[in-house]
Amino acid sequence: MSRHWIAVASAEHALRGRDHTPVGFMQVCHGKSAPLKRLRAGDVVACYAPARTMGGKDRLQRFVSLGVVQAGEPYAVDMGGGFVPHRRDVRYVSAQPAPIAPLLDGLDFVEDRQRWGHKLRFGLFEVSSDDMRRIARAMRADLASPGLVQAERL
Repeated sequence: MSRHWIAVASAEHALRGRDHTPVGFMQVCHGKSAPLKRLRAGDVVACYAPARTMGGKDRLQRFVSLGVVQAGEPYAVDMGGGFVPHRRDVRYVSAQPAPIAPLLDGLDFVEDRQRWGHKLRFGLFEVSSDDMRRIARAMRADLASPGLVQAERL
């Protein structure tokens, strides 16, 4: 049975992973491998972008991509300058960016509406299938995509 996750990254970084060919990738927590090892093939992941750019003050607060984790372990990529982050392959589905604000009252992971962003600080965390369903619907995700159909029909 698949699990459901929210990954946090700037929109710029999340979309770079989504648009990578031939298969997309995800990278979290400044490229650390440990968080990515918690994921399994078939898990569904939605990427939340607090800002457009890393560390930016340009608030976005939207879910920007949604996909299914592919088989394989985290792998290192040398990006130059001594930066060697770890990634996981993800097959992204067609989806539209969706703001988090209208969803806050219906998301199980939001325990305190006044501190709704607290959990997002972890960079990668598991959510309920109900939360993922709400997010996918808000994003108008292609729920007929083969990866999502196999991931227990969100």
